[in-house]
Amino acid sequence: MAASALTVEQPGALALVEDLGRPGFAHLGVSSSGALDRGALALANRLVGNPASAAGLEVVMGGLRARFDAETWFAVAGAWGDLRLDGRRIAPYTAARALPGSVLELGVATRGVRYVLAVRGGLDVDAVLGSRSRDTLAGLGPAPVRAGDVLPIGAEPAASVPLLDHEAAFPPTDGTVVLGLLPGPRTDWFTDAAHAALFDGAWRISEQADRIGARLLGEPLERLVPGELPSEATVPGSMQVAGDGLPTILLADRPVTGGYPVIAIVAPASLDAVAQLRPGQAVRFRHA
Repeated sequence: MAASALTVEQPGALALVEDLGRPGFAHLGVSSSGALDRGALALANRLVGNPASAAGLEVVMGGLRARFDAETWFAVAGAWGDLRLDGRRIAPYTAARALPGSVLELGVATRGVRYVLAVRGGLDVDAVLGSRSRDTLAGLGPAPVRAGDVLPIGAEPAASVPLLDHEAAFPPTDGTVVLGLLPGPRTDWFTDAAHAALFDGAWRISEQADRIGARLLGEPLERLVPGELPSEATVPGSMQVAGDGLPTILLADRPVTGGYPVIAIVAPASLDAVAQLRPGQAVRFRHA
């Protein structure tokens, strides 16, 4: 099949090319980056027969309009909203076939935050340090998508488009989300009351939430050990507690070191849910 491309007519608020990231470069000060909702990327890729690591588009809150220049299979996962191909509604979490000239539109998300669009063959943009992901903190990888950008699509994968996917898919909840927590390296820097507040209190996602981290609003966590510590390594999900006692969950584009104590770490199985949390949404924690 001849090489094909996706032309972005309107990117929406923010559209980024993301794959599963570039782990292994923390010693160079480079975070793992990659899709925030890794499960959504893997699912969308599986629906069109791609390997899980193929690059797709992460679109914040919708507003994307893009045109296919050749017959192409695609799938949209992650956030939930009105999806249209040539003006007709299409189902999310399902492989669909675009014809040459077909236009895809992602409406404003009604559940979740980040759509993930996968196209058969993956987006074949230039890789940096082995990944096609945009790191918004370091400025690595392909620039945020702009109107008029033409994104090349890679060669047909060996696998066919599956006739049926057996994994049930549900839209992100707009209610309270429960996240699993693992102990952090500095749990002993906080009082017993702080640990009780972390698990028993009611938390909300603040407006300060992006690919670097998501700040939480709730009862400030009381410190047992005053002062700060020399910078130490962070991992995705690290829950740093700033001087005001409010925690921030560090995400894919986080700095690789930090000087605030980490009271807990969001379990890997819960991180995808953080990617879809909307400002003001309620969060509770449990022991993972």
